[in-house]
Amino acid sequence: MTESARSAPPRSTRLDREVRGWLDHVRVERGASENTLKSYERDLRTYRRYLHERGIDTAGAVTEAQVADFLASLRERGLAASSAARTLVAVRGFHRFLVLEGTVPADPAVNVAPPTPPSRLPKAIPVDAVERLLAAASVGDTPESLRDRALLEVLYGVGARISEAVGLDVDDLDTGSHGEVGIVRLLGKGGKERIVPVGRFAVEAVSAYLVRGRPALAHRGTGGPALFLNQRGGRLSRQSAWAVVQRAAERADLREHVSPHTLRHSFATHLLDGGADVRVVQELLGHASVTTTQIYTQVATHRLREVYAGAHPRAR
Repeated sequence: MTESARSAPPRSTRLDREVRGWLDHVRVERGASENTLKSYERDLRTYRRYLHERGIDTAGAVTEAQVADFLASLRERGLAASSAARTLVAVRGFHRFLVLEGTVPADPAVNVAPPTPPSRLPKAIPVDAVERLLAAASVGDTPESLRDRALLEVLYGVGARISEAVGLDVDDLDTGSHGEVGIVRLLGKGGKERIVPVGRFAVEAVSAYLVRGRPALAHRGTGGPALFLNQRGGRLSRQSAWAVVQRAAERADLREHVSPHTLRHSFATHLLDGGADVRVVQELLGHASVTTTQIYTQVATHRLREVYAGAHPRAR
C-alpha cells in the first residue's frame, strides 16, 4: 500500500452523510448550542461505528432490533443508564428527522424504550440532625420564628408534603387536650383527604404560634383561614416555606442537602426504623400504593447493611 493510500481519509458512506444532514438541521434550524451539538456528534459517532461494524451504511437499512441491540451494547460496556438514555435521544432525533424529510419510510427507533435508571433512595437525615434543624428554625420569640418552628415541626411530625402544609387552614388542625396527640386533616394529591396524628412537639409548636405568632401576622393583612401566614398576613407560599427550611439548615450547619421533602423522607424512614408497619406508613404518607412506600424499607435495609458491615467481626 502506498503512503498516499494509507493517509487517505476513510470513504464517506451514505449513513455518514445522513448524520451530517441531521446535525446541520439541528445547528441551523433548531439553533442548538455548541455543547449540545458536540454531545450529539459524540453519541452518533458511537452509533455509526456500531452500524458500520455490522455492514450497515444507510439509515434505511436499520431495524428496530438493531437499535435495541445498540442500546444494550452501551449498557454492557458499563455506560450509566442516564448516559445511555441521552445517546438514545440523539439516535431517535436522527431517525425521526429522516422520516420527516422523506428520506426513509419508517422510524426504527420510535418504539425503543430508554433504560430505566436505578431508583434513587430517598435522602433522610438522622434524628439528631432533625433536632438541630428544628432548634435552629426558631431564633428568638418573633411571630416569624414561632411560625417557622411550627412549620418544620408539622413537616417532620406528620410527613406532610410542602403543598399540604402551606395549604392548611387553622380549622384543619385539632391540637387535642393537654398532653394528648392531636390530629390534622391533609389534602393530598388528587384532592385525596387523609387524617394524620400530630405528636406533642408539633402540637406545642403550633399552639405557641397560634397564641403568640399568628395573631400578629394576621393583623398585618386580611388574615383569612390559612394556618401559616407570611409577613404581609397572607397565606405562606411554597417558595417561602422552602426558604424557611433552607435558613434553618444553614443556621444548624447541616452539610446534607435539606429540603421540605427531606423532612417527609425522614419522617417515613424514622417510623420504619422504629418498627412501624409499612402499610401504616403508607396511610400516613397518603401513598395510593404500598409499592411507593416500600422504597423506604430499602433505606432501612441499606442502613442495616452499613451497621452490620462496620460492626460484625465476620462481615468482611
